Amino acid sequence: MPASPYALPDGHVQIAFSGGRTSAYMLHQIIEANGPLPDRVQVTFQNTGREMPQTLDFVEEVSRRWAVRVVWLEYRPKAPFFEIVSHNSAARCGEPFEALIRKRKYLPNQQARFCTTELKIRTAKRYLRSLGWDHWTNCVGLRADEPRRLNKPAPRDRWTVWTPLADAGVSRHDVTAFWRRQPFDLRLPNVGGRCWLGNCDGCFLKSEANIAAFTREFPERAAWWERMEALASDLTSGSAAHWSKRYTRAEMREFMRRQGDWALMTEGALCQADGGECFA
Repeated sequence: MPASPYALPDGHVQIAFSGGRTSAYMLHQIIEANGPLPDRVQVTFQNTGREMPQTLDFVEEVSRRWAVRVVWLEYRPKAPFFEIVSHNSAARCGEPFEALIRKRKYLPNQQARFCTTELKIRTAKRYLRSLGWDHWTNCVGLRADEPRRLNKPAPRDRWTVWTPLADAGVSRHDVTAFWRRQPFDLRLPNVGGRCWLGNCDGCFLKSEANIAAFTREFPERAAWWERMEALASDLTSGSAAHWSKRYTRAEMREFMRRQGDWALMTEGALCQADGGECFA
């Protein structure tokens, strides 16, 4: 009988839990295939401080309902450059992200995605290295219907990438069907199998249409992204002080104030294409 695509590989394994439905589904399938996870497996959630509160609640509920330990991690600007936190103590106002911006003195963008690298990838790496791990398998929730994200060169680092959902042929429709059968769910909109409020709430990799909707629906949360552009403008100049080459967040706020629903309902008024997603 062939081995399950969710069977744990040998050695140390990091399961990267982003806080979304797909990676939670992946975690569930791994637990179902292997039983209680051994000590050589670490489930990590790297909090940037810009996740929606529903995401933080979902991570905590997954941990409690499925009896799995999730290690909550946050970036810190000084050694050891990470801190273990919890649902109660996790940042909710972008503090880790702002600390990184102040240290780098400019904003990340589509060409320089150092936020993902520092807040997520290296934060987890530093934690795992503190455990004495020299090499490990990094399990990430990439599905079979995401070929663009799958076909990337292997990282030249201490880990090898494992994509069990892709190996199992899982699509976003399978993930949606799974959560419809569960007694709980991530309390954020599922639009065609995609959660537009997932990951960092106002991430610059989201479509212009999503940023516009976010700016209108969550003005208090959108204000943080605008404040970071003001901060970056004091630290640097030019495009390094903006999340996008096309517009500033202040300009987007003013545009939505003037245009409102028309911009969201009119095809071509806003760029609809996503530039990508954070998934580590």
